[in-house]
Amino acid sequence: MSIPDWTREFPGAITVCDADGIILFMNQKSIATFAADGGADLIGSNVLDCHPEPSRGKLAGLLREHCSNIYTIEKTGRKKLIAQMPWFEDGLFAGIVELSIELPADMPHFIRDAGA
Repeated sequence: MSIPDWTREFPGAITVCDADGIILFMNQKSIATFAADGGADLIGSNVLDCHPEPSRGKLAGLLREHCSNIYTIEKTGRKKLIAQMPWFEDGLFAGIVELSIELPADMPHFIRDAGA
């Protein structure tokens, strides 16, 4: 059984860098999102060079500490969830995956506590 490349047309931007910050992969949405900055030509470049301070320092810390940074932003009237999370290969830190997912303005929120 072959596993489909679900990342290619995933409706959120997926950008993957290695442990040194070199961009290894961008799906179609990521390439389109960053078209003005170079799009697919960003693959092979350092992700730190794509960020001004203080974002650059924050991302450098994620690479150094192997930790996550998850937040929401609003840009041009669109709200997005940004999740920058470490990925591992054979238990060793391999880099950071950034997911950027557009959120609906009226997104419901559910509390799923036991007994509720």
